[in-house]
Amino acid sequence: MPPLVGQTHSTSNALSVLRQLEWRVRHAVETVLSGEYRSTFRGRGMEFDQVVRYEFGDDVRDIDWNVTARLGEPYRKKFVEEREVTLMIVFEDTPTLQFGSGNESKREALLELAGLVMLLGAVNRDRVGFVHVTPEGHFLSQPVRGRGPILHSAATLLSRPAPSVDFSENSQVPDLPWKFLSKVAPKHSILLWLGDFPPRQIPDVWAFVQKRYQTMGFRVDDIWERELPKQDAFAAYDPSTGQLVTLEGSAAEREAQIQWHAKREAHWKKLFPNPLSRLVALTEQDRLETLVRFFQARMRTGGR
Repeated sequence: MPPLVGQTHSTSNALSVLRQLEWRVRHAVETVLSGEYRSTFRGRGMEFDQVVRYEFGDDVRDIDWNVTARLGEPYRKKFVEEREVTLMIVFEDTPTLQFGSGNESKREALLELAGLVMLLGAVNRDRVGFVHVTPEGHFLSQPVRGRGPILHSAATLLSRPAPSVDFSENSQVPDLPWKFLSKVAPKHSILLWLGDFPPRQIPDVWAFVQKRYQTMGFRVDDIWERELPKQDAFAAYDPSTGQLVTLEGSAAEREAQIQWHAKREAHWKKLFPNPLSRLVALTEQDRLETLVRFFQARMRTGGR
């Protein structure tokens, strides 16, 4: 698909790209994901309605054992789905996302993932919003409902400018506005955090965020982050400094890369302990197929 770099594409161009993707998203929801896609978000997070007599085929996990013991026959809890889901995208845009060893940068791939999820929300009649966070500050798009408004919201995110690489080392990581988000996104919203997730201290407020929302994390890796290329000295662009660096391909460099990757994975799993709440895609993978596999896995377990 065409690149989605915000610095080179207007909102109208982003809308054109999203419309090209929309039919694939709709087809995936109506065929591969069927109608169960909504349950992967809602999961067990539904409101209690009443206790009713258990019938064959009902979910045994809903059995109310106290009522069953008192009445001498099985009864289950009946739930009512919340009328709508609010999906809030938190796009943490850092200079390191501008790295890419192939035809696409990590930022382009991650923006496409964000756009696809927002289209999924539009197809499923959810409310969708986003906050674009950079080291310079944040930009909020309030949650909206309906195909047209969500398409325009997604196009706005895709066309947002990338952060400058001319920052000091201390200003590379944005200050995520979690307290601000708690005032914007209602309780029990789906909060999808997309970013690079470098090893760093987990903020104290994260535990509160996880209790208030259903949280998921999406990340995109370049193949060089998994393993350095098997070749001698070569030059690579470091977006965190805006400079070209020369890698010698030495054993020490490869060992340092392995250790960095292990620290990053440990941090990633601390943020999102449930494997079904985190997704890692490679830049060369088809993002929609990756999303479909992710939601299929969530559907098989009810999103738990």
